Amino acid sequence: MNYNKQSVNLITGTIEEKREEIKKQFLQTYELDEKLFGLLKEKDFIYEQPNTLRHPLIFYYGHTATFFVNKLILANILKDRVNEQYESIFAIGVDEMSWDDLNHKHYTWPTYKQTKAYRDEVKQIVLDLIDNIEFTLPINWDSPMWIILMGIEHENIHIETSSVLLRELDIKFLKEDEIFTYVNKGSETYPKNELINVKGSTVLLEKDRSNPIYYGWDNEFSFHKAEIKDFQASKYLVSNGEFLEFVKEGGYNKPELFTEEGKEWLDFTQAKHPTFWIKKEGKYFLREINREVPLPLNYPVDINIYEAEAFCHFKSQKLGFEVRLPSEDEYYALYEFTKAGQNEANIGLKQFNQSPVDKYVFKTSNGDFYDVIGNVWQWSLTPIYPFDDFITHPIYDDFTTPTFDDRHALMKGGSFISLGNETLREARYAFRKHFFQHAGFRYVKSSNSFRTKLNDNVYETDEIIAQYCEFHYGSENFGIKNFCVNSVELLKPYIKNIKTAKALDLGCSVGRSTFELAKEFDEVVGIDFSANFINVGVKLKTYDNLIYKVKKEGEIFEEKSVSLDSLGLEDIKNKVTFMQGDACNLKDIYTGFDLIFCSNLIDRLYYPQKFLDDIPSRVNDNGLLVLLSPYTWLEDYTPKENWLGGYMKDNKEVYTLDTLKENLSDFELLETIDVPFVIKETSRKYQHTISQMSIWKKKA
Repeated sequence: MNYNKQSVNLITGTIEEKREEIKKQFLQTYELDEKLFGLLKEKDFIYEQPNTLRHPLIFYYGHTATFFVNKLILANILKDRVNEQYESIFAIGVDEMSWDDLNHKHYTWPTYKQTKAYRDEVKQIVLDLIDNIEFTLPINWDSPMWIILMGIEHENIHIETSSVLLRELDIKFLKEDEIFTYVNKGSETYPKNELINVKGSTVLLEKDRSNPIYYGWDNEFSFHKAEIKDFQASKYLVSNGEFLEFVKEGGYNKPELFTEEGKEWLDFTQAKHPTFWIKKEGKYFLREINREVPLPLNYPVDINIYEAEAFCHFKSQKLGFEVRLPSEDEYYALYEFTKAGQNEANIGLKQFNQSPVDKYVFKTSNGDFYDVIGNVWQWSLTPIYPFDDFITHPIYDDFTTPTFDDRHALMKGGSFISLGNETLREARYAFRKHFFQHAGFRYVKSSNSFRTKLNDNVYETDEIIAQYCEFHYGSENFGIKNFCVNSVELLKPYIKNIKTAKALDLGCSVGRSTFELAKEFDEVVGIDFSANFINVGVKLKTYDNLIYKVKKEGEIFEEKSVSLDSLGLEDIKNKVTFMQGDACNLKDIYTGFDLIFCSNLIDRLYYPQKFLDDIPSRVNDNGLLVLLSPYTWLEDYTPKENWLGGYMKDNKEVYTLDTLKENLSDFELLETIDVPFVIKETSRKYQHTISQMSIWKKKA
């Protein structure tokens, strides 16, 4: 079958032509997902967990449909949920971030049949939206159709990551049928690699959010420029045969070849050869997605970055000079030098496996390179970082920001199964360094400088996040106490009379109140909808300090630093856990709390009544529910029909506190307290607000 590997062009054509193109892309991704999971011999095998750092397969089968619903709800395109339970349990789990919950005991997964019915229902909803949603050309970040494209490209990513999980699954669970097209060109010989000159160039990436040609993720936009000097790159991707030299000479038994992180991985795994190699009776075989074949020495090796780095050290010793992984910018220079985008490649599911490293040629005046794009992803030594003027898309703010941690390395070029955005030159995907992702590498000899670390300290560059860092952790202004500290302090007399085993800080923002509550409780969970926000708390737990910039005037900023130690919070940080979640659709596992603390949350929810209907059941008898809010109801956050107060009904004024009293009948209102706070915007502009704290005790 021929698949359309290209993303939809967002500029050319008519509205109706775009509808048809987008519909075709959507149906392709949906059907590919179905086909991929169709490789399982039995439907019940979908509950297997191929990798202990990932969810069972059933999660990924339901996740892509849930993604559509959750993003369409957030964008106010879809008004009603399809299945609240599924849209909670299938919501998060692509990468094992600290806020992912990977304990399968916490979940009661639906059946395959139920999940398939859910997927089919979502499929019809999306098809109807594609046919009827109003949009204009060009399609850009602000277009409602962008959210549909976001879901399509998200599913393209999961087609690839799910194929890797199936490759990690015990082969006894998979059909041997060639549902997809394998091409068998394996050989017991392999071409000898060599270094070829690459002409240096000015690397320029400039993608316009308001007028993109193709869909792009947040990290691709804005501006990046680098000057790359001439260097040399390997003619071929490193083949299984070339890597076998490393294995035969005991490379995995030489920890000195590995980086410090690599040594930890090596010690943990006790690996002796690549994970997709299988050794039987002294011979090596290769695990492809649903079959095993004698190790084709002429195919590219498929490894993680630790193994690639160790090989480069090994190769350097052999050659007598240093070779290393290319940087992201060196990859772009090679791409331009070979005019890679004009060449045929093993990409876009042309076949369901890798191809020989000497099959797809990219000619240059200095000699022939192979597989500049396609076949397998190519590891770079560059950790993903934000380009100038990076901003997140408001509907998917956690696509990239959680990976700005020096632990996620960029991969370039795409693989045989890459589709859509993944096939583009400007695509920037990063995975944890120990992951496997149909990824190999080539090596370079280069005097170019490269970035190996984001910062000695963690840097928070987002202006809004920095503003909240200052609000939570910065200086007091005009004699008004720190809001987070003061709120918890005011609660102490009420906390004395309850159990203090477990608390939930819901809408925790950047986490100060979560840490403060940990002084009083044995365990505190901080949950926020925004990964950008909770990532601050995670960083503070992980690193010595966090640096952020607050605006003074115009484009002048002041650099500030914060650490838990300086705030007297270092000793309690292990009592705190941060998780990402939706206050209007929390997972069932978040229950049994002695205190639920919600600071300036309810007037920022898209459906606060859902929150009020649900939250009482999560508080223990005699426990406390604490709500703080200035009751600033705005249609930017909450549709007017969902406001809890601040409107007229039947010629009567409706106030939020009265609505809370009506809804929280299982609680006794103990007290209301006005709590002022100040948010600093610039050196001469501040927001002074008064939040009302209402303290409710759950009746036994």
